[in-house]
Amino acid sequence: MFGNQAYQEAYVIYEDLLQNEDAYSPAMLLKMAFIAEGTGDFSKASFYLAKYYDENPNPRVITKIKTLTEQSSLVGYELTDRDRFLKFLTDVQSELTAVFAFLLIVSLILLLVYNKNVIRPKYYLPTIFLLVLVFVANNFLSGPKTGIVTGSPTLVMDKPTAGGKLIKVVDPGHRVVIKSSKDIWYEVKWGDRKAYVKKESVTRL
Repeated sequence: MFGNQAYQEAYVIYEDLLQNEDAYSPAMLLKMAFIAEGTGDFSKASFYLAKYYDENPNPRVITKIKTLTEQSSLVGYELTDRDRFLKFLTDVQSELTAVFAFLLIVSLILLLVYNKNVIRPKYYLPTIFLLVLVFVANNFLSGPKTGIVTGSPTLVMDKPTAGGKLIKVVDPGHRVVIKSSKDIWYEVKWGDRKAYVKKESVTRL
């Protein structure tokens, strides 16, 4: 449908896949951003691009979001070497888990085969270490929870209360890492500091 320029029909299918099945590809997100921009819905276009950025960090995406939101600078799109390394690990999570699980099975087989000769505790250390690696890779290896500011204007506070100190008033387009949730507030990373924004002003990516 998209190839035949039946954009609205394609968009309905894309939206259903994203919202109801949480199924999407980077190419689909770009197509959705293209259609949303064409209909003048720049907020949704920015959302799809920010979600795409989570999968494929690319400076050109930031430039496009700046154009859509008419802002010269945006917070939350900076990537450190640690962020890039974590992104790589999450991308190969299933492969890493499979490799560690295979090595764990091999180590268990060796322990069974050479059971009589395995007397000292040190011979069990590789198996225990691999068991821990499998558990960590399968349960804790995940990227940060992120969101994009969609409220206009959005108040960034230093405490989860209206009586807190105002850090900044911002427009849609900024990307935040969501640390935790408390009542009607998200605790987020704002630059190098901790901050709070209302949930209604942020759309999860």
